[in-house]
Amino acid sequence: MNRIADIRHKNGIKQKDLAGQLGWPSPRLSNYETGLRTPSLDISRDIVHALQVLGADCTLDDVFPPKRNRKGQAA
Repeated sequence: MNRIADIRHKNGIKQKDLAGQLGWPSPRLSNYETGLRTPSLDISRDIVHALQVLGADCTLDDVFPPKRNRKGQAA
């Protein structure tokens, strides 16, 4: 799961503003936020960059946390 919406809300960024920064319609961003679509690495980087441009202090791992195995290590 991703944290796009969490980080967006924490930083007071409206969905329409993030979608606009990306050049996307809001429903496309919503599909990524809800997990209906899984972004590629390039799209993930675009989302993080757009969040940063809009004022969020975040990294790729903040927005898209690595999956962990049973031992708590990145998978």
